[in-house]
Amino acid sequence: MSKGRQLDSTILREYDIRGVVGQTLHVEDVRAVGRAFATVAGETGTAPRIAVGYDGRLSSPELADALVDGLTQSGADVIRIGRGPTPMLYFATHKLDVDGGMMITGSHNPAEYNGIKMVLQGKAFYGDDIQALGKRIAAGNFAEGQGAVSDQDIADAYVDRLLAGFSLGLPLRVAWDPGNGASGDIVQKLVRRLPHTHVLINEVIDGTFPAHHPDPTVEKNLEQLRAVVLREQCDLGLAFDGDGDRIGVIDSKGRVLWGDQIMVLLARDVLSRNPGATIIADVKASQVLFDEIAKAGGKPLMWKAGHSLIKTKMAETGSPLAGEMSGHIFFADGYYGYDDAIFAAVRLMSILANAGQSLADIRDALPQMVNTPELRFDCSEDRKFAIIDEVRDRLKKETGVTVHDIDGVRVETEDGWWLLRASNTQAVLVARCEAEDEAGLGRLKAAVADQLKASGITPPSEFA
Repeated sequence: MSKGRQLDSTILREYDIRGVVGQTLHVEDVRAVGRAFATVAGETGTAPRIAVGYDGRLSSPELADALVDGLTQSGADVIRIGRGPTPMLYFATHKLDVDGGMMITGSHNPAEYNGIKMVLQGKAFYGDDIQALGKRIAAGNFAEGQGAVSDQDIADAYVDRLLAGFSLGLPLRVAWDPGNGASGDIVQKLVRRLPHTHVLINEVIDGTFPAHHPDPTVEKNLEQLRAVVLREQCDLGLAFDGDGDRIGVIDSKGRVLWGDQIMVLLARDVLSRNPGATIIADVKASQVLFDEIAKAGGKPLMWKAGHSLIKTKMAETGSPLAGEMSGHIFFADGYYGYDDAIFAAVRLMSILANAGQSLADIRDALPQMVNTPELRFDCSEDRKFAIIDEVRDRLKKETGVTVHDIDGVRVETEDGWWLLRASNTQAVLVARCEAEDEAGLGRLKAAVADQLKASGITPPSEFA
């Protein structure tokens, strides 16, 4: 039995391990995670083989070295795939003869953050599995061994696979913004092999993220891309987060298409080849998406937010496509069922090159709703889930509303719908409303505010 190590409880998230390097997440923590993961992966009795990748953050090379050291100390053989986006690590777990994969990445968080995303036996490693790793590390319950380390460059094979999703059509002008994140090298390789005209910005990987924060779900982070699209008269702009699993899209008029609007285009295309298929979206998605899936002959399924939860539900239902408001898009149609923003970009380009109408025209043809963005506001860990329970109990006594409680409460009324849920990864509540007009939106926001006040919470200013 090795000496145990107590991890900061805040880094053991629902979907990954993540913290501030040098404060809540330390090099020795990552080494210990490697030891624990190798021990779990080796419980089948054979020496596990684990693929390891890392993103472009300044801390990532050192943390990757520590992770590899921990894995090999507990008997795992490691195949290092080098620096790149998280989807390339997921690809490695399908392409290479491995039992699992681990990615050093801080995802879309600021530069001082880093962490680990994990896959084991083809499935997301999350939730109770991550909590169990923490307990194993605290107990020092590790296997002993000495695994081997090898290197394998799979970047070109990954780009080949991305290109397999491309269909030639009319020429497009496309702007790309990897945000100085880990997808930069792959995007440069990809566009050299694609037709069309391409304009790249922030394509050089730089862990300080000098241009803007690498999260395309925040509109201010898309301002630079919007300016390029308008100046260069591009048909669309494509942005990625720090590790390349979230996509952002700008149309030729400089307007943002959010995750659910992107999903409408992708769902129509997928359903043209898979009639009647189940298409999954998270509880934050617009009702327009669910309606459009049904119009296209699909079966819309509302599900819990969170990339690990979505991937698991896809496998369970056999769904060919799923997506989240956060820009995670999951393809099992012609792909592997994980979230890959670069693959989603390639598929979107293919659709538009063959659509006969522009992305802006397609967007304009969608029903125009008024809605709030996803609003996040502080709420203590010990109250956030209890408040959702209180709201749910009060709603049981109301008439004229329909309540979906798969993930928080999503409430349908004559005006539209509102959502209140507890974040799985932060001490916050999340709210969103959508209606056909401003008057209806006002009534929905008032309903949210009333529920928050009834639970002793001051509503955020957007709802007051």
